[in-house]
Amino acid sequence: VISSSGWLAPALAAMELSQMCVQGMWDRDSALLQLPHFDRALAKKAAAAGVESVFDLMDMEDAERDALLGMTPAQLADVARVANAYPNIDLSFEVEDADEVAAGEAVSVLVSLQREADEEEEASKRAPQVHAPRYPKTKEEGWWLVLGDPTANSLVSIKRITLGTKARVKLDFVAPDAGEHAYMLYLICDSYLGCDQEYELKLSVGEAASDEEEEDEEDEEGE
Repeated sequence: VISSSGWLAPALAAMELSQMCVQGMWDRDSALLQLPHFDRALAKKAAAAGVESVFDLMDMEDAERDALLGMTPAQLADVARVANAYPNIDLSFEVEDADEVAAGEAVSVLVSLQREADEEEEASKRAPQVHAPRYPKTKEEGWWLVLGDPTANSLVSIKRITLGTKARVKLDFVAPDAGEHAYMLYLICDSYLGCDQEYELKLSVGEAASDEEEEDEEDEEGE
């Protein structure tokens, strides 16, 4: 209902609510609490050491990480297993025929997604299962791709996707009035906190073609 009404902020809030429901935590909580054996005290200790995200933790040297966490080898193995499965997605995008966009015409944004994965994960075409011990059933990881105009609180295009190791997705919308426009492209997970991404997408829109120009183009195509 929210997305069909074209409201951006409520749609993003609903997606964040999905993450909180799956993980059983608030969005203000440390993302590290999604990992096994982490409690608020350890998350606070990590934050004081400059480690606030799962990515920060994974970037540490093994010895430094082990000293910070103070866990048994079995506990460290649990943390590594879940952290390695935490989604790390490379995203790139381009506007199709960006130099030829005119007001009122269809626009396509081509988005390429690539998951950082090991050989076993790359061989699997399925979306991975989520580590969510507070969720009452098995959950597969899902994503939303959203294109919006935050200034106008306008949701321009949205697509629900599942992602194995890679995917190419097309977002379609109608070009606005002629001029320079700034949108935001969001990649939002439905299951984990702290792994969402957002990018600025600028679009130059030309004047709509006049009736005479359209007729000339049709004549040229007919020839």
